[in-house]
Amino acid sequence: MQSVCDLNRAFPEETTLRRMDPGWQIEVDRAIPEEWAGMLDGFEDANIYQTWAYGAVRWGRINLSHLVLKRKGDVVAMAQLRIVRPTKLNFGMAYLRWGPLCHRRGRELDSEITTGMAHALREEYVRRRRLLLQILPNAFVGTQRGALLHSAFSRFTQEASTPANTYRTFVLDLAPSLDQLRKNLDKKWRNQLTRSEKNGLTVIADSSTGTYEIFCRMYAQMLKRKAFETTVDVEEFGQIQESLPETQRMRILICEQNGVPVAGIVVSAMGDAGIYLLGATSDDGLNSKGAYLLHWTMIQWIKENGFKSYDLGGIDPESNPGVYSFKKGFSGADMSQLSPFVACDNVASSTIVRASLVAKGVVRAIGALRRGRALGAK
Repeated sequence: MQSVCDLNRAFPEETTLRRMDPGWQIEVDRAIPEEWAGMLDGFEDANIYQTWAYGAVRWGRINLSHLVLKRKGDVVAMAQLRIVRPTKLNFGMAYLRWGPLCHRRGRELDSEITTGMAHALREEYVRRRRLLLQILPNAFVGTQRGALLHSAFSRFTQEASTPANTYRTFVLDLAPSLDQLRKNLDKKWRNQLTRSEKNGLTVIADSSTGTYEIFCRMYAQMLKRKAFETTVDVEEFGQIQESLPETQRMRILICEQNGVPVAGIVVSAMGDAGIYLLGATSDDGLNSKGAYLLHWTMIQWIKENGFKSYDLGGIDPESNPGVYSFKKGFSGADMSQLSPFVACDNVASSTIVRASLVAKGVVRAIGALRRGRALGAK
């Protein structure tokens, strides 16, 4: 499916857009995976959930749609969406996770671009395709990006924030020096880090399939030992890793003690942030304190490579107080993502879509996916 339209024609009723540059264009489902990856690297708000590899493995390539917004031929915004049609009837849902991407590298975040992208998404998926559109933005409450996206999507309905639909995390600002970052650590956390540094541990860091397989074995041991419920599929992440281009691959850190793997973490570093995705401790590593050394090593690496923040991957103080306490020790800011924006032109269609999705477990799966990242183990 291909579609190109002029924004000023698509939204003649929008006075804000009538004042915009006439050189705006929307391109839908024209990019191929290699082109999409290249464009993605040009955005500060790029993230793993907007990679073609993540979408294709997680949702199936046939269920993806890719929208690119251009101004005078220059790519200024982009979004990958999952298209869900519960039946063969002409209704369904478009789901945008951690997007749209609107912040080009080396440029200021532009309110005209965020507003234009909001209108483009609504025109393509709500008005043209007649879908219910749900957007989970990559932006936190109280930030400039959050304020701009909130304004841009003001004509959408914003869902009330609940634990099920809101991603809460600690975000560590990497602007201070490494010495200051270490001083800022909680005293107990810093003491555990010091202990780990005296335990004769060795850290291996790369993005290879072999290293990820080592991590998976430790994860399986931890899962059996702790017997906790999780929506995380480590094999699925392995498939994503194999499909990602080199610049977007997840970084894997393994901690060894006397040549035996004792702990591991998996982090995605794209755009301006590192995001902690997975963590595991082997049966042999319960007393090694390897997780402390691994995270500190990762902080050093992402800071040295120009990333601005470290997202610790989700917290849930009530259902997982141990992980919450561990992550709190980094002394990052407790932040919540903007709750989802929703748009649908047909109320009846909206009701049918939601009911159908609930019946098929899709909505539950999406909610669990959001909550799952709060269950990462140290």
